[in-house]
Amino acid sequence: MRRRDVGVLAVTGMAGAAVAQTSGGFQGSGLVGQLEGPTILRDAPRPAQLKEAPMLAELVRAGRLPPVEQRLPQDVMVIQPLREIGKYGGTWRRGFIGPGDGENGNRIMSADKPLFYDASGTELMPCLCKAWEVSPDGRRTTLHLRRGLRWSDGSPHTADDWMFWFNDLYSNRDLVPAPAPELASNGKPGRMVKVDDATIAFEFDEPYFLFPQLLAGDTLVGGGQTRLQSNGQTYALYAPAHYLSRFLPKNTPLETLTAQARAAGFGNWVQHFKYVSDWQLNRELPTLSAWKMVQPINTQLWVLERNPYYYAVDTQGQQLPYIDRVQMTLAENPEVVNLRAIAGEYDYQERFIDLGKLPILIENQQRSRYKVHLDPGFNGADSVLFPTLTYTQDREIGDLLRNVDFRRALALGIDREQLNEAFWLGLGTPGSVIPDDSLPESPGGEWRQKWSTHEPARANRLLDGIGLNRKDREGFRLRRDNGQRLRIEIAVGQTLSATWPQQAEMIVQHWRQIGIAADVKVMERSLWYTRAYTDQHQIALWTNNGTESLYLYPRYVLPVDPIGAVISNVYAAWYASNGARGEAPSDPEMMRAFTLMRAATSQQQAQRHETAKEIWRIAVEQQWGIGLVGLSPAFMGVRVVSNRLENVAGRTGISQHCRTPWGGHPEQWFFKS
Repeated sequence: MRRRDVGVLAVTGMAGAAVAQTSGGFQGSGLVGQLEGPTILRDAPRPAQLKEAPMLAELVRAGRLPPVEQRLPQDVMVIQPLREIGKYGGTWRRGFIGPGDGENGNRIMSADKPLFYDASGTELMPCLCKAWEVSPDGRRTTLHLRRGLRWSDGSPHTADDWMFWFNDLYSNRDLVPAPAPELASNGKPGRMVKVDDATIAFEFDEPYFLFPQLLAGDTLVGGGQTRLQSNGQTYALYAPAHYLSRFLPKNTPLETLTAQARAAGFGNWVQHFKYVSDWQLNRELPTLSAWKMVQPINTQLWVLERNPYYYAVDTQGQQLPYIDRVQMTLAENPEVVNLRAIAGEYDYQERFIDLGKLPILIENQQRSRYKVHLDPGFNGADSVLFPTLTYTQDREIGDLLRNVDFRRALALGIDREQLNEAFWLGLGTPGSVIPDDSLPESPGGEWRQKWSTHEPARANRLLDGIGLNRKDREGFRLRRDNGQRLRIEIAVGQTLSATWPQQAEMIVQHWRQIGIAADVKVMERSLWYTRAYTDQHQIALWTNNGTESLYLYPRYVLPVDPIGAVISNVYAAWYASNGARGEAPSDPEMMRAFTLMRAATSQQQAQRHETAKEIWRIAVEQQWGIGLVGLSPAFMGVRVVSNRLENVAGRTGISQHCRTPWGGHPEQWFFKS
């Protein structure tokens, strides 16, 4: 097993932990820098003198925008830039691959999360909320909003926007069919209470010590407006009441809403509401992020422009962000993104950059005037095969996918060392899905090899044992129901990894040795998501990035997320609704894992870690996710950064809750003259 030079822990409750992972592959390369970031000065007062970008000053002089003193909240967030005070101006250039790549922009807009994490991904920090507190019994969490905060259109943002979401959106089953499991403690739903215009409280019947961490995680309560109210979702904890209330039957006659929807090209008011509340498509929608959308995602150029009411300033009182615009240029596929990055056409690009192209990226640094950074991750598998446990389109295939010995045989039939050499340059760690051994939620290094070594003979015995003991002339196993050749399908989306299709094809060749015929089906990202979220894939190839902090992003360990459970959306709906929707798992081990997950909400940190370890043991034993290779920079950990861009961290956290690139605080980046 290779070890790497890494220094970030992206796991809840590990602030201050000293961890060193070393690897001959990365150590001394000069590509892995120090984990660092700007400093949020929690108690700093609003600066007496405030300044603004020249493009905003022009609007003020023209009478089209109030002075900066009137736009910034009383409780501003003061940020000490990483290295120096920046200069205004410029356009941040990067690439995206189409309407299915909304997460590309969501991450840049992550300033709208209730809370966030520090550069290490371990310590809670203010964001939209300036402060928070938990009652001694854990049953009440209070959030203090920034007084005077305004939406991007200048309207006040208050506790009423939170109550509007809870009462009018979240409680409307046409908009939110499945409740957020994070809004329940041990399965019992909580309540949102308005204390005053700048204070919100969450009350639970049982202790919920985990809740503040979830408010900063990539969860259905912590993801923020842009992340959780796009692509047909209506989660998060707040919404612009002054703008969206008019689109609800509660406030406008249904006949009028239906007519408006049809005039806009939608079938009903719900579809229309999903459009007007989606920041990626509707430029009129107010936001709280550093930039606002001015050209939508369904164009050749997806463009964001500075938000005149953004709530942060630097230590000299200059309103952030420094950069005027973010311009994402459409690329046909991830390969084109890589070629453009190598040519120096981007200012900061980590998304879609292929670790396998590291040699050519390094070779072209000087010519194309950029620097390559590596940010190794702590998640166990950059690539994972997820069997869909509730696949029903082919009964025989579905029965096999639900059979633990079939899943174990598939896992034992994969040569991970070959995958590592071919697609990770030998820099990854082959093995199961568990997080890095150094993390407190890890069940221990011995679980990295469990069912995750190349043992074709053992795999063959397992397959024979479940009745797949007949083969055709070419050595492929026959179905038990009709005697025809058994064929399974690996679904790959055109998405974050340019090499996923090739990885899948190599696995197909590995499986020939155990008599399993398989096909690789590559599809556009949006279609892949649609099929994944309706349990139509047999086996989905994806990642488990984010699971190194199990409770902050559990969807790739257990099917508990009602909007993204690749393992089983039927089980996820049952879990999230506390049995009101979906279907209960028949597998007693899945039920045991669900019980452990619910119990963790009321546990203190040390006990939560032990619970997480047991969940990981169950997940590996059951092979709900078949890990391939991980613990590397392959998943958004290869950054190409223009030499002109300043205040960029030598290393950033790439865990899902760190929201790279936002974890590096791009609002304080700036271009050298």
